Amino acid sequence: MNAQLLLIAKAPVPGRVKTRLCPPCTPEQPADLAAAALAATVATLDAAPAARRAFVLSGRSAVPAGWHHVEQRGDGFAARLANAFADTALPGTASVLVGMDTPQLTPDLVAAAAEGLDGADAVLGHAEDGGWWGLGLRDPDAARVLRDVPMSTAETGARTEQALRALGLTVARLPVLRDVDTWADAEAAAERAPGSRFAAALAGIR
Repeated sequence: MNAQLLLIAKAPVPGRVKTRLCPPCTPEQPADLAAAALAATVATLDAAPAARRAFVLSGRSAVPAGWHHVEQRGDGFAARLANAFADTALPGTASVLVGMDTPQLTPDLVAAAAEGLDGADAVLGHAEDGGWWGLGLRDPDAARVLRDVPMSTAETGARTEQALRALGLTVARLPVLRDVDTWADAEAAAERAPGSRFAAALAGIR
């Protein structure tokens, strides 16, 4: 399925992004890592087939060339995720949303997420910390269930899947990946994506 690809992102501003990396990092270093991760994710999505690519942004940052742009809106991350799907919806087009902090993401994995929607109503990529790194929906309106899912907990992924199934949707699982919240996450993610821009940025601050 040729889906729309959504990137939900936060501008890489020191003191406002990846603050859980401090310590051991200075406020500027997580911003550098976030910028590298953001650039890498944009490149990954650019290399995957898409009906459209949408940059769903919090803060001020350059919009990738050729991308649609919307501002994040809503009170809390759950609302912003639901609104990301609603504000970018294209008639008759599925949407696949990813974040900017999963360095192991590849174009093939993004394409597989979209293709998974040929046989399922939703695809969900769980994260090792209990959250999720990617969500694809054949009908973007189904993202409304996210408003009632607690975010940033060890049960977010499971609760998201439960909410989708409670709506009557079939859900296919994507590979489990590790996203970056802590320094240990950063090191583990870099080891799993050794040739990535993120790994190079991390090596530069070690």
